[in-house]
Amino acid sequence: QVQFVESGGGLVQPGGSLRLSCAASGSIFSTNIMDWYRQAPGKQREWVALITINNNPNYADSVRGRFTISRDNAKNTMYLQMNSLKPEDTAVYYCNRRPPVSWGQGTQVTVSS
Repeated sequence: QVQFVESGGGLVQPGGSLRLSCAASGSIFSTNIMDWYRQAPGKQREWVALITINNNPNYADSVRGRFTISRDNAKNTMYLQMNSLKPEDTAVYYCNRRPPVSWGQGTQVTVSS
């Protein structure tokens, strides 16, 4: 069973940056479209970004131009570089393949002054 481990979250001021990482067992990154999601308190989980097998990215309108998704297949790791963070980006961030399988614990991102 695939297990995802997200890391890199934390507390950051508005306008700041964070880089999230997603690690998984096996060669799942090279053979699947991969997604980042987030879930804010009291809200449903929402899709944030994807990266295709050919490394083509796509983003939710709310993060386009501020977030960058990437991956290193050799390291079985995916990243989400988040710049110009806003308070509304506060959420627990998760990664998964498409279609999603089991969910990891996520990593908390809090944007606050």
